[in-house]
This record gives sequence, C-alpha cells and structure tokens, in this order.
Amino acid sequence: MQHRILYRPSFALAHVELAAGESIRTESGAMVGMSAHLQLESKMQGGLLASLGRAMLAGESLFQSTYTAQGAPGEILLAPSTPGDILGVELVNQTFLIQAGSWLAGSTALTVETKFAGMQMLGGEGAFLVKVSGSGTLLLSSYGAIHKIVLAPGESYVVDSGHIVAFDAGVRYEMTKAAKGLLSTITSGEGLVFKYTGPGEIYLQSRNLRAFVDTIQPMLPKPSGFGS
Repeated sequence: MQHRILYRPSFALAHVELAAGESIRTESGAMVGMSAHLQLESKMQGGLLASLGRAMLAGESLFQSTYTAQGAPGEILLAPSTPGDILGVELVNQTFLIQAGSWLAGSTALTVETKFAGMQMLGGEGAFLVKVSGSGTLLLSSYGAIHKIVLAPGESYVVDSGHIVAFDAGVRYEMTKAAKGLLSTITSGEGLVFKYTGPGEIYLQSRNLRAFVDTIQPMLPKPSGFGS
C-alpha cells in the first residue's frame, strides 16, 4: 500500500494506491472516489459487540468499509468529514490510542478495538479511545493541522483535552487542572488538561472542534416556538 496526502493541512485528501488483491479498511463514509474495479464490503468488524462498542463508546461508525483491488492495481481517495489534516503513520508491532473521530483508515492487518481510557478521561473529550495495534499503515485525521511531539523518557507535555489526536500506547497520561488556583482555572479559559509522559509520540490537532461549535452556536437561528 502506497499513499500520498494532498491539499494539506486545511482540506487534506489521502490518495492510496493498492496492489492487485490488496485491501484497505476505512471509516464508513470516508471514500471520496475510487477505481471502478475496487470491491467494497461493509460489515461490523470484530462482531456485533465490538462494533457496538466502537459506535456507542468511541464515537466511530457501527460499520467499517473494506476496499479491495480486484484483479489489478487501483486507487482510492479518502477524506474525513471535517476540514483538516491527514497523517500516515507506519506501525511496526505497535499500539496507538486514538481520540474518537480521528481514525480514518488503515491496513486490514491492523486490529481496531475500543479501549476504556480510565476514569480520568471522563472529564475530557471522552472516556473511550480507539485502540489500533499491529503492523501496517494507519491514517489519522484531525480538525486543523496535525502536530507531532516526540517525548523522551520521563519528559512530560500538557495538552488541552480537545486537541489530542493520538498517542503511543506506551505514553502515560493523567488529567489535571491547567492552573493551580481555582480563580486562574476559571479565568484562563483552560479547565481540564492532560499531561502526557514519555517515552513515545503524541499527535495534536491545531484546532478544537468542540470550541468551534461553542463559538458559532450563539449565531445560529433559534428554533421558533409552537404556533409561531
């Protein structure tokens, strides 16, 4: 599988080339275009319970799509549902934990599951993460550009809860307040943050979708009352 990321970082598009007989698994609805001879199979990966877990707990689709190049090489174009970046990561016997909505696609050799991230995540963007493990190509998506940080052993980095995309499963994480005092926590606009401690990689997104929704919500038309 070969891939190129086009038009990044604002409106990224993944151009994936498949050899004859090769497959790629994607989030439902991620396909923009493809060679006519690619075969699509949509099913609940891992069975009903695993699929329900990903859909209800981690915010992923109930069904995942697998595209296979039948008889000849082919290509597929993939994009996330929101404006932003796409990044390809080559996993070699590794495990990545991914924030809900940021898993776009990957090699069929990779295992995609749902992981309970711990009680400390309940105050953040979600208590469940997508767990991807094995060897193969992983495509991540974001709202905004993707920024990679490599943490040395024992090195820590603090991230706003709405800006994390993915991180190496070996990285330790804990939820904390952005400031020591209550007043500073309230007035800074930074409530709960997460501290990640290496070694390992973390990937951040330059924009926060929830913050954007909160910004435009007051500008949206209010629903009219009954009978008006």
